Amino acid sequence: MLNTYLQGLAVGLSLIIAIGAQNAFVLKQGLKKQHVFWVCFACALSDSLLILMGVSGFSAVLQHYPQIIQFAQWGGALFLFWYGLQHALQALKAESTMQLSANSESRLMQILLMCMALTWLNPHVYLDTVILLGSISTQFTDKALFAAGAVSASWLFFFTLGYGARVLIPVFENPKAWQFLDGIIAVIMWAIAISLVFDF
Repeated sequence: MLNTYLQGLAVGLSLIIAIGAQNAFVLKQGLKKQHVFWVCFACALSDSLLILMGVSGFSAVLQHYPQIIQFAQWGGALFLFWYGLQHALQALKAESTMQLSANSESRLMQILLMCMALTWLNPHVYLDTVILLGSISTQFTDKALFAAGAVSASWLFFFTLGYGARVLIPVFENPKAWQFLDGIIAVIMWAIAISLVFDF
């Protein structure tokens, strides 16, 4: 039983640890110390739902209705291009973005909506969590325990990334570091958007 759980944990971590749109967003929110708990919670909860959908057999639905992934493909590409453009513009600014805006509390819903879009409009999320994890889970007698391990990986990773980002805050006291991060995030977003359109 423990082996099944650990394998779910290992597979979950291996799929989630790659740098992507969602992880870059969590990292930046962690550096800004802006609604970190809710961002991590939203990402982990979304991943958990997707994993449970995959293990429960929803992958068969996606295979019969590929339009769902096609919608996420094009919608995600447009969204990621726009999101990358926002970071590119930030990278061109000279001032630091470390300081939180005065209305940061009122922006919680906006931040959560952004987080949801980065998660649910990314077709790679469906391929990794729903289809791939769902397929792997069929190899185990206790699929629920495998799913529990994969779900644990998501909660562990996102909260570690969100709160662990604070270790890097001294580095980002330099506005140039923020410009570099925004530039890197812009490139990542555009690269993912291009891959969705041409290589998907």
